Amino acid sequence: MTRTSLVVRYILFDLLAAGLTWWMFFRYRKEYLEPKKFGFDIDLPYDENFVIGLIIIPIMWVLLFGLSGHYNRIFRKHRLQELGQTLVATLFGTLVIFFVLILDDQIATYKDYYSAFFLLLGSQFGLTFLFRYLLTNRTVKKVHKGEIGFNTVIVGSGQSASSIHSEIISLHKSPGYYFKGYVNYNGGQNGMEQTALTHLGDFDKIEGIIEQKGIEEVIVAVESKDHRALGKIISRLESSGVIVKILPDMYDILSGSVKMTSIFGAPLIEVNREIMPAWQRSLKRIIDVTASAFALLLLSPLYIGLMLAVKLSSTGPIFFKQLRIGHHGKPFYIYKFRTMVVDAEKDGPQLSSTHDNRITPLGKWMRKTRLDEFPQFFNVVKGDMSLVGPRPERQFFIDKIMEVAPHYRHLQKVRPGITSWGQVKYGYAENVDQMVQRLKYDILYIENMSLAVDFKILGYTVITVIKGSGK
Repeated sequence: MTRTSLVVRYILFDLLAAGLTWWMFFRYRKEYLEPKKFGFDIDLPYDENFVIGLIIIPIMWVLLFGLSGHYNRIFRKHRLQELGQTLVATLFGTLVIFFVLILDDQIATYKDYYSAFFLLLGSQFGLTFLFRYLLTNRTVKKVHKGEIGFNTVIVGSGQSASSIHSEIISLHKSPGYYFKGYVNYNGGQNGMEQTALTHLGDFDKIEGIIEQKGIEEVIVAVESKDHRALGKIISRLESSGVIVKILPDMYDILSGSVKMTSIFGAPLIEVNREIMPAWQRSLKRIIDVTASAFALLLLSPLYIGLMLAVKLSSTGPIFFKQLRIGHHGKPFYIYKFRTMVVDAEKDGPQLSSTHDNRITPLGKWMRKTRLDEFPQFFNVVKGDMSLVGPRPERQFFIDKIMEVAPHYRHLQKVRPGITSWGQVKYGYAENVDQMVQRLKYDILYIENMSLAVDFKILGYTVITVIKGSGK
C-alpha cells in the first residue's frame, strides 16, 4: 500500500462521511425543524439545491482537512491524534456551515439552533472519525507486521547503538523501522560489526546520507562520553525534516524539550519538534488559509490599484519573485510587489538600506506600509508560508548568519511568515548584524509559539500598516 493510495482512501471516506451527514441533516431540517415551525409536514424535495449541497459540502470538508494537514504523514497516524485533529477541524467547519447556511433557517424556537448545530457536529465528527479509525487501525497493524516502515539510520557505533538495534529487531511487533545503516559520531570504537548494518560514513556527511537513502527517522545512540554533543547533533538534524529519537538515559540532558514514547518494549525519547499542541497547529493552518484566501478576495481592488501603480511608476515587472529557504530548509519562491529598479542586484546579493537609491519612490511607501508583502498571501495558501513566522532568507545570507549564529537553523523548524516578532521590532534588516539581532526575537517566538502570540503580532503588524511606520 502506497502513501498515495492511502491518502485517496482517507479522502474517499471523508467525502462519504460528509455526504451522509449532509443527507441526514437535510432530512432532519425537512422532517422535524420545518414542520415544527409551520405546523404541517414538508415534502422532501431532493431538488437542485440539495444536489449542489451534496457536492459542494463534502468537497469543502476535504479541502479543510487537506489544508489543515490531515493527509500528511499518513502512515504515522495514531488513534488519539486522529481523535483530536478530527474534533478541532469538524468543530471549525461546522461553525462555518452553521453561520453561512443554517442561521437564517425558519425555526420554531432559538433552541432549535442548538439542536441543529450539535446534530450536525455530532454526525460529522462521528462518521468522519469512525471511518478514519478503521483506516488508521488497519495501517497500525500493517506497521506492526512490518508491511509498512520508515527508512531509519542509527547515529552511533558503540555498545549503546548495537544494543538498541538488537532490542528493536527482536520485538514481536515491528515498530516500523527499516534500518538502512549507521553513521559514526566523533570516531570511537566500532561495535556494530555483529549487526550486519551498513556503515554509511561519518556524521559530518549526515545531510547527504539522509537525502541519498531517503531517511525518515534517525535514532541517536551515542556513548556516554558524547552526551555533551547531543545538542549539536539534534540541532543539525532539526533542519533535515527527519524524526529524531534518542536513548532514554539522555532524558536529563533535554528535560522539558522532549516527550517519552514507548515503542513496544524499546523505549525511546522522541525529540518534540512540534512547538504548538496538535489542535493549535491545525487551527493555525486553518486560520492561515482562510484569512489569506479572504484577503486575496477582499483586497482584490487594492491589488489591482497597486499593480497599476507599480507598472506606471517605473519600468519593469509588477511582481518580484526570489528564491528563499523555508520549512526544513526547503527552497521556494516568495512573491512581492516590486519596490526596486530592474537589475537591482546585478552586482550580487545586497540588503536594502534606509537611503537605498535602488528603491523606487512608490517602493519606499509600500515598504513603510508593508503593502509590498501582500502577494505573499498566495504563498500562505500554497503552504510555503504562514501569516506569522520568522521571515525567510536567501541561502547566501543564511550562510553568512550561520558563521556567527549557528542557532539560526532553529528558525527552519516552522513555516516562515509574512510577519514576525523580529519584523515588527526591526523591519527590514540592512546588514548581517541586524539580521542576527532580529534572530533573537524570532527564536523567542519559536520557543513561545501560540495562537495568542500570533494574534498579538498580527495586531502590531496591522498598526504598522495603518500608520505607515515600518522600516
